[in-house]
Amino acid sequence: MHICFISSEYPKEGFPHGGVGTFLKTIAPKLVAADHRVSVVGVNYIASDESSIENGVAIFRVKKQNRRGLTWWLNAKAINAKIKEIHAKNPIDIVESAELGLAFINKIKDVKYVIRLHGGHHFFAEAENRGINKWKGFQEKRSFKKADAFIAVSSYVKRHTAKFLKINKPTSVIFNLIAIDHFKPISVTVEEKSIVFVGTVCEKKGVRQLIQAFPFVKEKYPEAMLNIYGRDWFFPDGSSYIELLKNKELPKIKPFDESVYFKGIVSYTEVPEAYAKAEVCVFPSHMETLGLVAPEAMACEKPVVFTQLGPGPEVIEDNYNGYLANPYEPKNIAEQILKVFDDKEKAKLLAKNAREKVLEKFNPEVIVKQNINFYNNLLK
Repeated sequence: MHICFISSEYPKEGFPHGGVGTFLKTIAPKLVAADHRVSVVGVNYIASDESSIENGVAIFRVKKQNRRGLTWWLNAKAINAKIKEIHAKNPIDIVESAELGLAFINKIKDVKYVIRLHGGHHFFAEAENRGINKWKGFQEKRSFKKADAFIAVSSYVKRHTAKFLKINKPTSVIFNLIAIDHFKPISVTVEEKSIVFVGTVCEKKGVRQLIQAFPFVKEKYPEAMLNIYGRDWFFPDGSSYIELLKNKELPKIKPFDESVYFKGIVSYTEVPEAYAKAEVCVFPSHMETLGLVAPEAMACEKPVVFTQLGPGPEVIEDNYNGYLANPYEPKNIAEQILKVFDDKEKAKLLAKNAREKVLEKFNPEVIVKQNINFYNNLLK
């Protein structure tokens, strides 16, 4: 089987990527290892065409266009041309994209087109309580009409996307896989009373509420520290969200602000160590489609505090393999953190149960088989 992913997020050294990129970086080589051909086609970060093979995955990055009013059309034209070229050499069976990805793709006869629901425009518009952008909304609806099937990364994202867009084709819920050979327990010195957040530093990840929760922890454990790893998020006017936190939120928690550290971007290879050094990993997201960081930290056998909203209960069974918190209530976030600090033996048990959950539900071997079975059934 030849699977072609349409995405401009496949990780490239020196450039940022999001959860979709991490997902593709993990699943694509696993599909190759299972004797399937995998191609990835997307727009490059620079104004030139590039192609490479990484771990058996053929990656094609078409030249980035920058023509006012025409960029979308030129990019789509280039992607269509590249897919046609690939198909002529090695016939494609499945083309997969995220929600908007099929909007301007020309369908090829006998090829099946799949949309994986990672969280599209309508989904996040509802979650962030904002209006639908007409252009993006149009693209997403057009894309969904072209799909032959859907894969949702959680039951939550499936339900909430279906409120706005028709998902009336074959659909399956398949969790994102976690690279358990990479995210695993490692022997490092744990920093006492250390809280770790990993992810994009932005409002919807609950970083502001985590900072607001910190004083409640600090009052009981003066030695506590908060380490925030991740790339900055920028407002439309170009201003930095991290600078907003430093200028507006940190002054409100003085003198505890001196124990809050912005560590910047951490590489994929370094993330397990960042988790391992933490006494507790905390991800109080306002919204997630599934979330990768919580199960990654769980795979590293760490106590995790995750959001009680959205897919949180699909990932963590509260008080068994982690704790769930209300991401809009800083005091509640602090209460869950303190549970970990107050009872180390219970925290160890939670962490052990957490890894077992990931091995059962996010295991690459299981997830890859589920995806292959879905593709095969669709082709039949």
